[in-house]
Amino acid sequence: MTRHLLVLRALGLGDLLTAVPALRALRRAHPGHTLVLAAPAGLAPAAAATGTVDRLLPAEAPGRAVPGPLAWSGRAPDVAVDLHGNGPPSHLLLEALRPARLYAYAHPGTPHLPGPPWHEDEHERLRWCRLLRWYGIPADPGDLHLPRPDTASPAPGATVLHPGADAAARRWPADRFATVARALHHDGHHVVLTAGAGEGPLAHRIARSAGLPPGRVLGGGTEGLPFQALAALVAQARAVICGDTGIAHLATALNTCSVVLFGPVAPRLWGPPPSPRHRVLWHPGPGESARPGDAHGTRPDPRLLRITADEVLDAVTRLPAGPPAHSLVLGSTCRPQRSPSATEGTP
Repeated sequence: MTRHLLVLRALGLGDLLTAVPALRALRRAHPGHTLVLAAPAGLAPAAAATGTVDRLLPAEAPGRAVPGPLAWSGRAPDVAVDLHGNGPPSHLLLEALRPARLYAYAHPGTPHLPGPPWHEDEHERLRWCRLLRWYGIPADPGDLHLPRPDTASPAPGATVLHPGADAAARRWPADRFATVARALHHDGHHVVLTAGAGEGPLAHRIARSAGLPPGRVLGGGTEGLPFQALAALVAQARAVICGDTGIAHLATALNTCSVVLFGPVAPRLWGPPPSPRHRVLWHPGPGESARPGDAHGTRPDPRLLRITADEVLDAVTRLPAGPPAHSLVLGSTCRPQRSPSATEGTP
């Protein structure tokens, strides 16, 4: 009889990648279980790249809300894990499936569920590893790297600029990206811009302003650059320059040099681990907390606007030369398995 481990993480690409250490810990602790990840269908290729997920159960909601009832049928999960958030909505969503065990943070709204206390000021990778350790599962927040793709990059050795973000609060001004792109191009970098779904016009406007040909923009359209192509691009890039968004976490996961621009949320909560390969820029005001702004706000955060183009260019010059230290091939970790299908729902 098949045993199932259901993990709820119905968020974005960056959220999935920060949960990789926890997913790997769960995979090791439950080697005989089928690991089902409840997440947006579009994340199926990225979930496959982690080497941990057997099946993807499509689930999503606007913003960072908890999705509606999960399309689960048949025997209840043996284990359900709430890696989505902290509170009754996600707890009760999983509890409704009547799992034999449920791992979640404690919350006064669900006092019948045990769990460790939630710490607001905690890095996302550490948060979920701490949850699992409380339940007796060893978890290493440093176990975050993805194996390198074995597919060719659409622009080997490029310096990648990603100007988009899913909220204006984390979107550095286009004219400053254009200034950086123009200067790097002049200095001999092969500059390309990536565009997510609907971000093509922004990226092309920056490319024109920087004097780059239209072919230097990759992605855009209704779906953006496919994950395999994006992963290959980032893995073989000279560097990635972006805001606090999914591609920043992809650069971290692939150990590619990066310069990441932070605004409403501190890098100590969502940034890369300390490494010469990653530079973070952030300018909070005196005494400000780790979350001084609205990460989903409709205007660029003031702290993000304090970052200048010259700072970004200087940070690029301080990045080490050479490829990442590791050279794994995509799909080689954990155990052999097929790619999780986004069309599969229940066991």
